[in-house]
Amino acid sequence: MSKSNKKELNDFEEKLIDITSLSKKELIQRAKKFSKQYCVGDGDGFKLKDYETKASFNLGEEGKPLVNQTLQMGVDALAAMQDILYAQDKWSLLLVFQAMDAAGKDGAIKHVMSGVNPQGCQVSSFKAPSSEDLDHDFLWRCQKHLPERGRIGIFNRSYYEEVLVVRVHEQILKGQKLPEKLVTKDIWEERFQDIRNFEKYLTRNGTIVLKFFLNVSKDEQKKRFIERVDDPDKNWKFSAADAKERGYWNDYMHAYEELIKNTSTKKSPWYVIPADNKSYARIAIASAIIHALDEMELEYPKVSAEKIAELNAVKKALLDEKK
Repeated sequence: MSKSNKKELNDFEEKLIDITSLSKKELIQRAKKFSKQYCVGDGDGFKLKDYETKASFNLGEEGKPLVNQTLQMGVDALAAMQDILYAQDKWSLLLVFQAMDAAGKDGAIKHVMSGVNPQGCQVSSFKAPSSEDLDHDFLWRCQKHLPERGRIGIFNRSYYEEVLVVRVHEQILKGQKLPEKLVTKDIWEERFQDIRNFEKYLTRNGTIVLKFFLNVSKDEQKKRFIERVDDPDKNWKFSAADAKERGYWNDYMHAYEELIKNTSTKKSPWYVIPADNKSYARIAIASAIIHALDEMELEYPKVSAEKIAELNAVKKALLDEKK
């Protein structure tokens, strides 16, 4: 380990010791502060080049246990808050994940949500639309999978594909059965407006929307693609089509910049997460989710005096039972 990495490891270890001594409230405040640096908020003036793909530190292999311990603390806090969300049954949370191939969406979802009760969480993945999907508006297939009150919904890709891959490959747009007079030079601006209005509607009805762009570098994607080819257990994750899309990298970066600039709002923000370091990205994502849940002011439902009396009567009856 280099001297600089060793110093970063020692600094991080001190911070971790400090974190473990924090109260729940203090831990949530720390998560808020950490995630805030990646929150776009109002997208006006957004530039993707202003956001790094690399983490702010590099601990190397020796630092992995510490990073994993930090992530586990976030996962535990998230699980506790999700339990109250489910019990309260008023709010719901929609998490949207978008990224280039091999950026780590699947792994982030798996690790960050590992402690959440499956009853209160649902994951939906969206690939190429079916013929039934194409017979409806572009938001329709995602609307069917919105989370119920008390639950967390996760979209692994989403309606944002309609201003990403469809914009990069405009021949896809031609196959969407839209009336010709509706396909104008303004179609992308119109779709941005539709998405903003849709997310505003969800927020007004108690579904908070957080959007995550896992910002991986082209070099890191190349490295992960090669790893998928070299590792037989990862061959299934890779196809020639994935590599072909790399040829449109700049087009995709422009499309991401435009959609984030036009659809990030204070109430439904985008988070641009540095994704070259998977563990760091997962900590940042967990922190942002904890922040959003804390803003809901969650609490377990209050039990009436009559209900408490009923419970005490049941308890007494159980204790009085003869063996």
